[in-house]
Amino acid sequence: MSKQDNKTFHFIAGLPRSGTTLLSAILSQNPKFHAGMSSPVAILSSNLIDNLSVGTEFDGVVSRETRRDLVKGLFTNYYKNNPQSVVFDTNRMWCARMQLVKDVFPKAKVIACVRDVAWVIDSLERLYRANPYENTKLFAHAEKGTVYTRTEALLSGNRLLGYSLSAVKDAFYGEHASSVLLVDYDLLVAEPEKVMRLIYSFIGEEWFEHDFTRLSYSAEVFDRVHGIPGMHTVKAKIELNQRKSILPPDLFERCHKLSFWQQLKSKP
Repeated sequence: MSKQDNKTFHFIAGLPRSGTTLLSAILSQNPKFHAGMSSPVAILSSNLIDNLSVGTEFDGVVSRETRRDLVKGLFTNYYKNNPQSVVFDTNRMWCARMQLVKDVFPKAKVIACVRDVAWVIDSLERLYRANPYENTKLFAHAEKGTVYTRTEALLSGNRLLGYSLSAVKDAFYGEHASSVLLVDYDLLVAEPEKVMRLIYSFIGEEWFEHDFTRLSYSAEVFDRVHGIPGMHTVKAKIELNQRKSILPPDLFERCHKLSFWQQLKSKP
């Protein structure tokens, strides 16, 4: 296991509305684990590298080894007051930064949460419609017109869903794919213990008996600031919620086809 100052680091990434917060809430029941919503470590490491690379006055002055040590230091210092020995750092960027992850923590694992893209859009659309008096930061003014313009915006390459989906593909098909585990939201909700046992086996940790009826997690302040109340709220009990999509059929089908891992399962 990858250790830095007696801590083991793993990573949670994946699509929005696909269970990353739910997974963190479950993992946090284990007193040995620390897991939460998105941390700034990925962004801080990216900014650090940007300021020491080609085009800056420090290019050629700060060695590769020093840059690596500085990135490690971000993890050490950010989590130094956490008593837990196993840390799961969450950020959607990690799937697109597998080379950095594996260089800094060679034995670290990345858990990438996924969900049928059509249902991700459906879930985000429901949040948007539930808050008609909020000026959400998800969309620019011109993008708010219809569910079609909102979906186009979300699927753009550098936006919330489009970037996350591309990052997951990057990790899944990349040279470090063996260190990446895709966790499907529907499976996690339907069979939480089975999926969690798979995760424990994947990261090489001893099983802990979780209570899937007594979960608790919310980030009300963060969600309110971004104009998306309820984005990171986890209900106490895991339940499979059967419902009809609010997306137009053509849009649902188009988004569904973007769920590449489902297409792979259907191949002979």
